[in-house]
Amino acid sequence: MKLHTAAILLLFWLGIFTVHTVKGSAGTQRMNKYRCVNLSTNRLNIQNLVSYERQQVPTDAIMFITARGIRICGSTNQKWVQTAINHIDQRRAKRK
Repeated sequence: MKLHTAAILLLFWLGIFTVHTVKGSAGTQRMNKYRCVNLSTNRLNIQNLVSYERQQVPTDAIMFITARGIRICGSTNQKWVQTAINHIDQRRAKRK
């Protein structure tokens, strides 16, 4: 009887562990293919930018994506970067 109870408890704990592991697995998280390593110091033409992504690893940066799919990174503390983010957000709001 004790062996039967121990087996049931073991299966119960394995089930909980499996559910917890699957819920927090890397397969459910979004993985970025691109990372900002070099940051552009040049101001970009805001009209050519279609979207952006915020990144904190390996550096705190904004990755802009142009209409042609080119990815350019800028530092979050630069004025032109904040202006570009606001411009893209306003364009997105108008579409909705």
